[in-house]
Amino acid sequence: MGIKNRLTLMSFLQFFVWGAWLITIANYWFGTKAWEGTQFGLVFSTMGVASLFMPTLTGIIADRWINAEKLYGVLHILYGAVLFYLPEVTTPTTFIYTMLLAMCFYMPTIALSNSISYNALKTNGLDVVKSFPPIRVFGTIGFIVAMWMTNLSGNKATDYQFYIAGIAAIVLGFYSFTLPACKPQRLIKENASLMETLGLESFRLFANYKMALFFIFSMFLGGALQLTNAYGDVFLDEFKHFPKYADSFVVKYSTIIMSISQISETLFILAIPFFLKRFGIKQVMLISMLAWVLRFGLFAFGDPVQGLWMIILSCIVYGMAFDFFNISGSLFVETHTDPKNRSSAQGLFMMMTNGVGAILGSFTSGWAIDRFFTKSFSTTTELASFLQTDTTNPKMLEFVKSQGNSITTDGLFDKVIMMKDWHMIWLAFAGYSLIIAIAFAILFKHEHNPKEVENLNH
Repeated sequence: MGIKNRLTLMSFLQFFVWGAWLITIANYWFGTKAWEGTQFGLVFSTMGVASLFMPTLTGIIADRWINAEKLYGVLHILYGAVLFYLPEVTTPTTFIYTMLLAMCFYMPTIALSNSISYNALKTNGLDVVKSFPPIRVFGTIGFIVAMWMTNLSGNKATDYQFYIAGIAAIVLGFYSFTLPACKPQRLIKENASLMETLGLESFRLFANYKMALFFIFSMFLGGALQLTNAYGDVFLDEFKHFPKYADSFVVKYSTIIMSISQISETLFILAIPFFLKRFGIKQVMLISMLAWVLRFGLFAFGDPVQGLWMIILSCIVYGMAFDFFNISGSLFVETHTDPKNRSSAQGLFMMMTNGVGAILGSFTSGWAIDRFFTKSFSTTTELASFLQTDTTNPKMLEFVKSQGNSITTDGLFDKVIMMKDWHMIWLAFAGYSLIIAIAFAILFKHEHNPKEVENLNH
């Protein structure tokens, strides 16, 4: 098997072992386990917490002491073992801690897989810019295949989704031991300081104005990604409370609609080489930020019937928003760091996007939604107006009853009903992304140099 095919298989399994449960974890939490929603946000936060330190730590280890592909393999085997244990958990608190352990093993493998791929392609004299995106696209395909496999096999939101992911993770772990050696550079001076010895000098990248700005904007964009992960499927699902949308395709198959986002990724990844060489890294990252504005703006005005095209287009735009920043950002780190710190620098990039950014995005958005964008209704007239129906609609009355509520003779509820105003939520997120894009365009100074892209192959 050629090196491209071997790396393609690694990329496919890398995201298969995540996609098998990530999209359906909410249904597992609320439906299968019937746990309360107050702690659910912490499940997504485990990814951010793990990304705060694990990618950087493992990047340092790969730069200094252990072959990246061997460390990568061990982490996946441990991740698979924890996934096998998850179905045994019986309390939400224990589940969160167990998920945190799983994420500590999984999150650093994303950055390590990039380092392994770049090293193998360069060693074999291949063009990284042309060769890597088609390899990475199979990661997204793996995510989609896993998502559809768990749904179509009837294992969605069941314990078996973790077993499917766990088996694949252990297979990937052992497979990675057969990949080309990605040896530690060990480019340390004899009189190296403790910081240099431990590989912590990658944090000195913050002393460079351009790199510091890049990592700060990576953090902000990581927050935007978290908004999509946390609220996208819930947004579509809550259309079921609107009588005129309750029986729509979008409500019945919200997960399939959301999977268009991942399918879109496969197309935009393949377009990255053209965009990078034509426009340069800064312009590609800026296009990504503007795509986030469009992603959220289309959600704000979309609906499952007349506005279905907006929801679908938003999912298509997601591919550009996600890929253009993550892939071009990874390549930017590759071209602006020393070989001895490259793995740890990739880990630092991952820490800022999936760590600091994810945590800030999760907590800040949760607070803002509760504080500014959650409406309360105390009468049937108010609720009917919001749901765009009449006070006697049976579906609305059924919804009220499902909330454990009852209606008095004068149309008052026993207790207030709370609902999110998704139109204003998505507009706020679009405004947030637009501010980031404008600031990035003004503050981040980086001239396009075609040779910079060519240097990725050396």
